[in-house]
Amino acid sequence: MKHWQLALAALLLLLTSSCGESVTVSEFAIIPEPVYLVQKGRSFTMDRSTKLCFENLGQNTPTAKYIASSLRRMHIRPAFIGHPERNCITFALTDSVNHLLGNEGYSLKVKPEGIYISANTEAGLFYGYQTLIQLFPDDITTSSYHRVTLPECTIVDYPRFEWRGSHLDVCRHFFSVKQIEKHLDLMAAYKLNRFHWHLSDDQGWRIEIEKYPQLNDVGSWRVDRDDVQWGDGEPARPGEEPTYGGYYTKQDIAEIVEYAAQRHIEVVPEIEIPGHCSAVLASYPEFACDDYPYTVAVGPYWPPKAILCAGNDEVLQFLYDVMDEVAQMFPGEYIHIGGGETYKDNWETCPKCHARMRKLGLDNEDQLQGWLIGQVAEHLSRKGKRVVGWDEMLDCGPVSKETVVMNWRNVTGAVKAVRHGNNVVMALPDYCNLDYCQADPAHQPPSFGIELPLSKVYHFNPVPSGLSKLETLHILGGQCFLWTDYIKNYDQAEYMLLPRLCAMSECLWTPSDRKDWMRFRQHIERHKARLHANGYRCCLGSFRPTVTKVMEGNEWLVTLSTEVEGTYVYYTLDGTDPTPESPLYVSPLHLPRGTQLRTLSLYNEHVQEGVYEFNF
Repeated sequence: MKHWQLALAALLLLLTSSCGESVTVSEFAIIPEPVYLVQKGRSFTMDRSTKLCFENLGQNTPTAKYIASSLRRMHIRPAFIGHPERNCITFALTDSVNHLLGNEGYSLKVKPEGIYISANTEAGLFYGYQTLIQLFPDDITTSSYHRVTLPECTIVDYPRFEWRGSHLDVCRHFFSVKQIEKHLDLMAAYKLNRFHWHLSDDQGWRIEIEKYPQLNDVGSWRVDRDDVQWGDGEPARPGEEPTYGGYYTKQDIAEIVEYAAQRHIEVVPEIEIPGHCSAVLASYPEFACDDYPYTVAVGPYWPPKAILCAGNDEVLQFLYDVMDEVAQMFPGEYIHIGGGETYKDNWETCPKCHARMRKLGLDNEDQLQGWLIGQVAEHLSRKGKRVVGWDEMLDCGPVSKETVVMNWRNVTGAVKAVRHGNNVVMALPDYCNLDYCQADPAHQPPSFGIELPLSKVYHFNPVPSGLSKLETLHILGGQCFLWTDYIKNYDQAEYMLLPRLCAMSECLWTPSDRKDWMRFRQHIERHKARLHANGYRCCLGSFRPTVTKVMEGNEWLVTLSTEVEGTYVYYTLDGTDPTPESPLYVSPLHLPRGTQLRTLSLYNEHVQEGVYEFNF
């Protein structure tokens, strides 16, 4: 039997259906993996007579309305009832607090008489519902089933970390409100709860600020260079009209914040200061240290020398005014104020900056940055906000213990911050930068050319080694990043995110002792199908085999493994290119020294990525 026929037969065993009217689910593929899951022998069949009950929760609460609306989109329209009964899906807020579940945990039980989900909070019920959706058939949104039979099970679940984030850069390339909402839906499906929204940078200012309209009239637009590779475009020419860009109005932001809140996601806006400010200085040149004619950048000018003048009192007032409007738009606890990659060449020659340093008794420009960041942090603290900043802040003098350090450079910074008493969000590029290629760059869309496959993302551990148990409490969690230098549209953004965002969700939700790469590798294939059915674009994955070898006598014992479940690897040992007629790898190979192994991967009956060569 051909490989695709075997795969189809396995799928039919998993999901058996009759004429598209009924379906029986036999196995689950839940991502992120729950803390506790046991499947039992009986089953429950959901049909058109199944009811919906919200216990201790009004039908008009945001979570209840979300659940009812979501079920309708899956062609499930249960009638509301006031009290649980047989053949009912019940969502219940607990009468007394279950300390095991905490603020975001839930209990989900499928029994022959119905489905019962309970939690301490609406957030817990919401996450329980996201798991319930994953119990349904993968094509539930595109197929209308009259009957869905689920196996009896008990799930108890709660997150490992409180900060489970996804960052999106809309400065280098701009995305619409609807595309942002689609991203929030994706986050919600995988129980991520912090949307880090990168709203200002050299390449564009993306948020409406009424008191400084030039930020939007000028700073939100740049000349269009998207017809060439990122970084190859020449700067704006005198008189050239800026045509690329856009910004989010206060009405747009209110819509997105409300949309996120209904999905229990906090929007964390980022206003990058004091560097990466070409868009600001193009709008308000008087805030610069020099008289250089700044324009909104069309590429990654390096180093990014556009920096606000720290010696100018008008700059400080500008920052206060901007943060006041930002704080009003975003009701969440956190505001990210950047502080990263700050090149201070202009400060070194600026009379105003030097005067400020003398007045404050500062020894160097790093301390001046620390003072400026501290002033903004104190201002926001008075408004009930907590500041998040890049870990470069640690190089600029004392940091308030109320400040959250977003650690991206190395683990050393995280340890330093934790031992100072700061909370930390881990975001190491080697695991978290999803703008890196998912596979061999030669076979992927243009990017920085760095490879970060799904398997490596899955092995991200936000807790640095060497911390005491008490110190680990300062690790709030972690997040993935999508910088959009090379990402010109949202379809490409989804391709870069998926399925790696699913791996990140399991790193941040699932206890470390419950993680299992081989299980995840199987489950993610189901999720690719589910995501595709919901209109998302996914990368297939990396098809270069992973090679491990050990010496046995005078030969190598060579083992090949593949990232993508269902990949078939053919090989040759004589220097010729393999084909689907070559030997199929099925077990470790004994290879003499000097052997050249050449491989070819097939997936879904198609050759993937070409021939790879390994020498022993």
